[in-house]
Amino acid sequence: MNYKKFLRAASAALMIVVVITLALTSGASAQTKFTTLYRFKGGKDGASPLASLIFDQAGNLYGTTYAGGAYNFGTVFKLTPRSSGGWSERVLYSFTGGADGRWPQAGLIFDAAGNLYGTTESGGILYPYCRPYNYGCGVVFNLALKPDGVWKESVLYSFCPVAGCSDGFNPYAGLIFDPQGNLYGTTREWGIQERRGTVFELIPNSDGSWKEKVLAHLYGTRRDAAAPQAGLILDQAGNLYGTTALGVGGCGTVFELTPTPWGPWTRKILYEFRCDKDGQNPFGGLIFDPAGNLYGTTSRGGGYLGGIAFKLTPNSDGTWTKSLIHGFGKHGKYLYDSLIFDTAGNLYGTTSAGGHLSDCGGNGCGVVFKLTPETDGVWPEKELHGFSGGKDGAYLYAGVIFDAAGNLYGTTAGDGTTTFGSVFEITP
Repeated sequence: MNYKKFLRAASAALMIVVVITLALTSGASAQTKFTTLYRFKGGKDGASPLASLIFDQAGNLYGTTYAGGAYNFGTVFKLTPRSSGGWSERVLYSFTGGADGRWPQAGLIFDAAGNLYGTTESGGILYPYCRPYNYGCGVVFNLALKPDGVWKESVLYSFCPVAGCSDGFNPYAGLIFDPQGNLYGTTREWGIQERRGTVFELIPNSDGSWKEKVLAHLYGTRRDAAAPQAGLILDQAGNLYGTTALGVGGCGTVFELTPTPWGPWTRKILYEFRCDKDGQNPFGGLIFDPAGNLYGTTSRGGGYLGGIAFKLTPNSDGTWTKSLIHGFGKHGKYLYDSLIFDTAGNLYGTTSAGGHLSDCGGNGCGVVFKLTPETDGVWPEKELHGFSGGKDGAYLYAGVIFDAAGNLYGTTAGDGTTTFGSVFEITP
């Protein structure tokens, strides 16, 4: 699978969905300013960024591209603001497609020393059951800055080192640290019988190596969660929370993992999506509000079938109650990543389609949106920017981040023909 095939498949999936023709009204404020910071050329500079960005303390942006680079297997890149205006791009690492990994779908995280950590969907150890076949099972990698200014890549863990692949393979999502410096993440698959995903921990050893520990195997049965494609979050008690795109009734779940004194982690499904109006297939992760409620998105479902933003509220008996925040489809539709809060309690996110329906084959190229809570419990949507394709980018599979001044930053994947992806800024 290369990035053009990925994008053709994504576009085809959008085209087969019936477009609900509705009158569009732009919610963009007159003060909203959109700027393209960088357009990828589809060559050695990278192509098709599918993940969100991170800032360093100096205000530089870092991210990954799914394809492009010196070997066309993806890159890690850095964008630096120029004193004269604009931003310059530098490729920190080009994946070779072999043992070092190929096709990074997820974003990056920093450690306290300024090293970067991430995952690749494939590459690493070759094993016939890893999908795509013979492309490797995926890796967890580290990039460390050397005194000469070169970033050196090291593979911390290569999935499926033994027959059976019980440790998991195909990590689509990024990583998180706990306070002790351990890494946590998910894989979409494990085993050789379509077993659908793991939650894993990587523990650093004193000699610089890392040990993998599987915290949960997901079996993909009608009673179990399946196919986690998003990363995890930790609460203050050390519990992990995440989503699965499939499982139970086939529509996806929200789950919690709790450590136990005797070793194994216990898994609890907090909510099972029921498809259709209830929402289905959550590809994005979760966030907490200060009161301990969880917020997330689904890629499909809802009243307009374009996905939903939802809230899960914990009850005193240990159950959780789901409430709908917003149903998508009138403007933007199909959500693939997490939401973020601003300091006032508003939510922001992206859709991969919708917006200007005359663009991107009649489905729209995606939007950046804002949801504002009102006293009656309604969260009206405001479109901050609707994308139009080659001019400003197309297809948003990643969420957005804030800088210290409250500006939003994100990526578009591009269509692989007229645009190969971009990095943008929005001043709301």
